[in-house]
Amino acid sequence: MANFFSKFFKSRPATSPSIADTWAAFELWLGEHWPDGLKDLCPPATDDELKNLEAILGVSLPPDFVDFLKMHNGQKGSAGGLFDNSEFLSTTAIIEQWMVWKDLLDSGDFEGIKSEPQAGVRDDWWNAKWIPFTHNGGGDHYCLDLAPGLAGTEGQIITMWHDMGTRSVEARTFKLWFTQYVDAVIAGNYVYSEDFGGLIDVDYA
Repeated sequence: MANFFSKFFKSRPATSPSIADTWAAFELWLGEHWPDGLKDLCPPATDDELKNLEAILGVSLPPDFVDFLKMHNGQKGSAGGLFDNSEFLSTTAIIEQWMVWKDLLDSGDFEGIKSEPQAGVRDDWWNAKWIPFTHNGGGDHYCLDLAPGLAGTEGQIITMWHDMGTRSVEARTFKLWFTQYVDAVIAGNYVYSEDFGGLIDVDYA
């Protein structure tokens, strides 16, 4: 199986692979190494679900993220975290998590509080255009940053911690983040852990 994946990625064009290609490689790996994780993936998001998501969030989602959700609309929640031990959120779950933060923002809970961001990220504690697409069960997320700071890129992927001010840029686009993560999984840098109940960095397994 390792040889298959090696050939799969070597055969890809020099340009970044499509979201569909990356999902295909990830699904093959999951089928071999974590079948329950594969079974936990939801069907594709519908056009109506995507339109509703954008309407509630008040944003236009990056095309690469839309393509991602059109392959699988999150996890069902019966298996562990797919992304670094964090659950891949469906359109409904994205709205739920976003609303938690939006309610806190509107209530003034973050007034006068600044984060400690990496260059390219605003120093807000949370911004309504930071769209969570994972959740680790403890209030932390990977987010689409649709309101970047100076030197940032709209659609970049950032970390969001509920109790720490660190805000780092993980990738300049969602497509790049997803591709790099799947490459790392296939390379053996992430493994399924029964103790953690999801995919984790091999160094913590």
